[in-house]
Amino acid sequence: MKMSTKGKYALEIAVDLALYSSDTGQLESLKNIAERRGLSEKYLERIIKALKQKGIVRSVRGARGGYALAKPPEQIRVREVFNAVEGQLAPVQCLTKETDCGISCDLCPTRNTWGMMWYIITDAADKVTVADIVEKVRRNK
Repeated sequence: MKMSTKGKYALEIAVDLALYSSDTGQLESLKNIAERRGLSEKYLERIIKALKQKGIVRSVRGARGGYALAKPPEQIRVREVFNAVEGQLAPVQCLTKETDCGISCDLCPTRNTWGMMWYIITDAADKVTVADIVEKVRRNK
């Protein structure tokens, strides 16, 4: 299983908004986020749209508009951010939907191993919040 850049950048957007807008209450422009992270603004537009649709980010239009987290960073789990842009974090499709691989799930010799790996990944992503990451960033400054 490999996380795509969408998942990585979605988490970076959430952490950036927590660092630069949560404490001040100000909205952040996508341009500022892209510049700080050295990322394409166009690419981030698609990612932030997904975060907005899932209620992680809110936006305000207009001259003083921009983006902010829709809820406190303590309430946003890493898994929620990943799922917003990546979908399920399952390492193989048969853990989340029916597949036609030719082997019955009951007889599959590797399905339990994939399931354990998925549990470990999702459990870790559930335990860490955006606030936890922000705290580590601030400690390392």
